[in-house]
Amino acid sequence: MKKTIFKTIKDLPRHHPLGAGTPACGGCGALEDIKLFCDILGEKTIFVNAAGCMTLLSVYPFTPFRGSWIYTAMASAPAGAQGVRDALDVLIQKKRLRPEDDLQVVVLTGDGSAYGMGLSATSGAMDRNLDFIYLCYDNEGYGNTGHQYSAATPHGAQTATSPEAGGYWGYKKDLFSIWAAHRPSYVATVSGSDPLDMARKIKKAKDLKGPRMFIALAPCPTGWHYDPKETVAIGKLAVKTGIWPLKEYIDGKVTHSKKPLSKEKRPGVEEYLEKQGRFAHLFKPRRNDELLAEIQARVDDYWDNIP
Repeated sequence: MKKTIFKTIKDLPRHHPLGAGTPACGGCGALEDIKLFCDILGEKTIFVNAAGCMTLLSVYPFTPFRGSWIYTAMASAPAGAQGVRDALDVLIQKKRLRPEDDLQVVVLTGDGSAYGMGLSATSGAMDRNLDFIYLCYDNEGYGNTGHQYSAATPHGAQTATSPEAGGYWGYKKDLFSIWAAHRPSYVATVSGSDPLDMARKIKKAKDLKGPRMFIALAPCPTGWHYDPKETVAIGKLAVKTGIWPLKEYIDGKVTHSKKPLSKEKRPGVEEYLEKQGRFAHLFKPRRNDELLAEIQARVDDYWDNIP
């Protein structure tokens, strides 16, 4: 087989893998989230990207980002953002960068970093009142390395490292509350399947200063095991069933931007779970009524305690 060597970027054919856009999986919910962020924030951004699925978006010499992009290790993105923000501030102070040319510093991580490996660095950045936006695309597992369970994996889901009959034995960490406890400028949960809610929250955060934190649901066809064409439908169902609350924290208060129907009228969690292969063991070869009831009860308990 003849090996072709391209000496320059101009030599790359249009169909070359490096020039074919993003190498992400078809139906990736994270791309749905990131695209809207990029559209609203505009080109005056620098994305500080922790190792993860979305690191593959920028493969030298190509990038889908219209602004700037920098790569960091999985646990280090908020620390990298601190260095970038400090450098921009120094350049502005020395009049080597005009204030109108300043960049919005945006940390981009998956849930593996946000909920686990990078949580310490994120906490420190919020403690220092770092002026940045943090976007976590939450696909509820370590998607880039085979979808092992993470601290964001929901109870009962099967992953590469929780293949047993009952699925993952742990419970999804409440990252929203952990972040809100730091009293940053803003925290929100969003979903690309509800773009109007997401757009409103991004625009609100864009005009604020200090730490602004987002957790975006990112349905993952390869990790959750469903047809890629169902990504938007699954995202909408996560909100309708109440499994993914859309809410925001600002000025010390938490409000829900969208509440599901009453317990009697909203779809049960089974409708959401049975569409994903990672929960198939809860239905076949024999229904796990006890675990299904537990998952439903936890969702009901959450909404029963919302004023």
